[in-house]
Amino acid sequence: MRHGRVIAGAAGAVLLAGGGVAALTLTGRQDAPAAASAAPVATAEITRSDLADAEAVDGTLGYSGRRRLPNHADGTVTRVREQGSTVGRGGWLYRVDGRPVILMYGDIPMYRTLSSGSSGKDVEQLERNLKALGHDPGTVDGDFSWLTARAVRRWQDAAGLAETGSVDAAQVVVASGRLRIAEVTAEPGTAAGRSVVTTTSTRRIVHIDLDSADQQLARIGAPVTVELPGGGPARGRITSVGTVAEPEMDGGRPTGASTIDLEVTLADPRKLGRLDQAPVTVNLRGEHRRDVLSVPVEALLALREGGYGLRLADHRTVAVETGLYASGRVEVSGAGLAEGMKVEVPQS
Repeated sequence: MRHGRVIAGAAGAVLLAGGGVAALTLTGRQDAPAAASAAPVATAEITRSDLADAEAVDGTLGYSGRRRLPNHADGTVTRVREQGSTVGRGGWLYRVDGRPVILMYGDIPMYRTLSSGSSGKDVEQLERNLKALGHDPGTVDGDFSWLTARAVRRWQDAAGLAETGSVDAAQVVVASGRLRIAEVTAEPGTAAGRSVVTTTSTRRIVHIDLDSADQQLARIGAPVTVELPGGGPARGRITSVGTVAEPEMDGGRPTGASTIDLEVTLADPRKLGRLDQAPVTVNLRGEHRRDVLSVPVEALLALREGGYGLRLADHRTVAVETGLYASGRVEVSGAGLAEGMKVEVPQS
């Protein structure tokens, strides 16, 4: 239960009007006074303790940065890496018509052909990669000089590409670091379409599709506990929170619910092993209140004048301020409340 939610099925509200007493459910339906007074009740104690908003949710072991890698090479796929393999700078991701598509590092995609006379940040990025691969482009300055062209031809010869002296998106894919082949989307012998492989980074994570109603639990840096398959609990933290709610679908139709993407990184990623897409349970922790009074949620009464109240065991009704809802209880405060006092709750 969350702060601010109306609790359906809680005890009826006590309305004082002209000296009469009537019962009003939280849904607004008026019942006969006799029926309300005859409803069986029990009592529960007001307790003082720490209260934490926590919930166990489903998660999936995986890798960060999953995406269908765009392909710009025309022809037939002739070779792909095995699923699960990793590729570093200068390595090939797949081959089209026998020609490799090479990985380079950076943050600027190959959006144009780079050749003699080109200049800009993307040229500088290319020069840094050429130098890291052992092909000296001269000064790394963002100007595609004859030295840059010579380094490109030497790199192309070593990589098995045609020695054109120019570079385009059919030859190079740019990523921020090493890539892992998560899925092959175009088998050898098929046409190289918009994508040939789906990739991820090599960083191990736990992915969660969190119900949007629980988004108060989604705080970057918040501690979590992950129950690993056969490996016991592991501690981690939320390291990424999606900013867009994705609608849940059932048979192609929206259900009315939505989720947000969370990523959790473990304090010791080695505990995740090599498992991919394995289900896990993640214990999320939200707000935490120390040394507060609380009652069972079903003890709350909705008051006519607004807000909530409690019906004490001595039949007095007192107004209360509510705070955190967690584990079936709600934080309460108000004049005259004390630990150990008895409040009425519906008898189950």
